[in-house]
Amino acid sequence: MNSQSKQCQNCKSDFTIESEDFAFYERIKVPPPTFCPDCRRQRRMAWRNERSIYRASCCLCGKAILTMYPEESGVQSTCRECWWSDSWDPLSYGADYNPDKTFFAQFSELAKRAPSLALSNVDCVDSDYSNFTAYNKNCYLVFGSGFNENVRYSRALRCRDSQDLFVGNSCELCYECTNCSDSYRLLFSYNSENCSDSYFLYNCRNCSNCLGCINLVDKSYCIFNQQYSKEEYSKKIAELELGKYSSLLNLEDKIKKEVVLKGIHKFANIVASSQTTGDNIRNSQNCHFCFDTLEDVQNCKYLYYCTELKDSYDGIGQYRMELGYENVDCNVSSSVLGGITIYDSNNIRYSKNCHNCSNLFGCVNLRKKQYCILNKQYSKEEYERLISEIIGQMNSNPYLDSKGRKHAYGDFYPIELSPFPYNQTIAQEYAFLDKGLALTNGYKWEEHNDKNYETDLTSLDLPDTIADVSDKILNQVIQCEHLGTCGEQCTTAFKIIPGELQFYRKMNLPLPRLCHNCRHYKRLRQRNPLKLWSRKCQCAGQKSENGIYQNTIAHPHGTDRCSNEFQTSYSPDRPEIVYCENCYQAEIV
Repeated sequence: MNSQSKQCQNCKSDFTIESEDFAFYERIKVPPPTFCPDCRRQRRMAWRNERSIYRASCCLCGKAILTMYPEESGVQSTCRECWWSDSWDPLSYGADYNPDKTFFAQFSELAKRAPSLALSNVDCVDSDYSNFTAYNKNCYLVFGSGFNENVRYSRALRCRDSQDLFVGNSCELCYECTNCSDSYRLLFSYNSENCSDSYFLYNCRNCSNCLGCINLVDKSYCIFNQQYSKEEYSKKIAELELGKYSSLLNLEDKIKKEVVLKGIHKFANIVASSQTTGDNIRNSQNCHFCFDTLEDVQNCKYLYYCTELKDSYDGIGQYRMELGYENVDCNVSSSVLGGITIYDSNNIRYSKNCHNCSNLFGCVNLRKKQYCILNKQYSKEEYERLISEIIGQMNSNPYLDSKGRKHAYGDFYPIELSPFPYNQTIAQEYAFLDKGLALTNGYKWEEHNDKNYETDLTSLDLPDTIADVSDKILNQVIQCEHLGTCGEQCTTAFKIIPGELQFYRKMNLPLPRLCHNCRHYKRLRQRNPLKLWSRKCQCAGQKSENGIYQNTIAHPHGTDRCSNEFQTSYSPDRPEIVYCENCYQAEIV
């Protein structure tokens, strides 16, 4: 079919369904979407609570546990040991499909009735305070992460002995880094790789012993993009007193004004990829509107934080998937529609937290099962007959939410049926809503009760250097500098744990002044939004169009303005100077 323009039934904005999109929808046999890509992503994100953890009791054995589900959700949480045991039968909670009720309503009832795994941690060791993680060891408050060891307060893959990372990959002894990979002793840096023993790097590659630099490649002993000898560099670094909190705070502000805003920025961080649009993409082909696709993603669209995917649309947090659509946290599976935490499975539709299964529809918390609907076992022939009936009824009688939005077959679950308050999900991080607007849209909201922690120290009481911190700090409660006024899920107070203190001492780093949630949001603000705008290159010939950046070399377009256009996650009202691929590469090589 030719491309078509449609109006989103949620935000009322126009969006386009391209001819290749129709081909994909036909291949997986779903109707075209009626929600725009942004609203579809928001809807999926509202079903993923990563960072809010509650105390509860296991509904099977009664022991105290941590869970992602608030009590008000009605979800029955169970500990990891019980859930993976054979002491209970998930099929005993099943029910016949009722044609007089919508499918989504019946699924929601089942999801509350059957015991749910309290936290999604797969094969993790000493990493209980984490969620949506796999194969971690000795990690604390890491989320959406895997294959890490001794990592805290992060979203990371394959990292060791590091802290406060967001989208970190294969890093060691790194701290406060965002979008950084394959680095060692890299601190306070953004979008840099293969760097070591450096501070405050932006868009740098293969650099060592550098500070406050942007767009450097294969450089050493540079400060603010100025070359020094090894001896001069060591002297300058000593003068900066990087072990002091006050020094780091002043440097951070100076670097933003004098380095980040005066340097050029490539329109998108796309590496070794072809026919691709989005940001933070590596080794991928024919992918569009994709963000944080780490490796080997092919023929995909509208993805976020995925790796090794093929022929998939509309997904969050996926690994080794094929033919997926409208999924969250699905790994090593194929042909999955509307899946939430589906592992090692195939031919799954509208199911949650199922492992090593095939041919499921509307099931929750199953292991090694096949041909089940709403957790009830069927023969293959009965399963296929009833599936056809359910799909027909989902289209003829779609779920109508409180605001009149229709959810038919092919749609993800309605936000209003999510077990999580909107402001406790990752949707709030990328599609921020205040309480009034969230409630107006029919979404749940959790009030932040006053914590009233008895604190021992304020941020002003903390020593300027780690050398002046004694072990006494491990028993003290520190007041977060934001005091809960920031709207960033501030915990208002925090403690330092032993491994964390050891890390600060080893790295000669001062104590943080913010709680881990506020630090997380600070890293998020470094990143561009998960959106694209059509823009023109800001290279005006010999310098940038605002006159701030002076080109260092003649570009192929000469003294005329560059005519290249592109899609970028830098919105037109941003202050950064944005260049196309050709002009950017001409300047940094």
